[in-house]
Amino acid sequence: MTQAPPNSAAPASFEDWANIYTQLKAFSHPSELHGGLCGRLAAGARLSDQQWHEVASEQIGVPCHTLEGSETVKDFLQAVYQETLQQLQAADMSFRPLLPDDEYDIDQRVQSLACWVRGFLEGMAVAASGSLGAASQELREVIEDFVAISQVSDADGEGEESEQQLMEIAEYVRMGALSVFTEFNPPSKQGQPTLH
Repeated sequence: MTQAPPNSAAPASFEDWANIYTQLKAFSHPSELHGGLCGRLAAGARLSDQQWHEVASEQIGVPCHTLEGSETVKDFLQAVYQETLQQLQAADMSFRPLLPDDEYDIDQRVQSLACWVRGFLEGMAVAASGSLGAASQELREVIEDFVAISQVSDADGEGEESEQQLMEIAEYVRMGALSVFTEFNPPSKQGQPTLH
């Protein structure tokens, strides 16, 4: 799974995110921030630039003025917010969680997936805490599965079977995130900016 080179039409790759994190000397994980954004958007929240910068600065571990002081970082955050929302809304279901590609060690990819899911759960809890109790049984099962996935720390060995298992779990997470988005964002609401 190779990432497209960054340009105006291609979504930001894991490497693009990692470069921003390196620039900011962040200790946290890019997948966790992307998951947090996806969780908020999937649960129906829409963030102003200021709200998104606050979420990002808290998760990255740098003051908000540090993010806002860099045009590169501000432009990057603006672009990833828009592209993430568009991917979640896309009829072709092309949305993908932000994860490193196959060139990374399998344990790193497993940890990244767990980080993404942790971020997603946290973002969803923040945005939909009042309505999660009324969620469908299907959605509750997805959330329970996500909690279990978020606690995985490494792969069960290496090799083709582990790769296949990781691919299946990543696909389950992708579809689970889309099902959360569908539940909390009826078609008539998807185009409306609602702030929470």
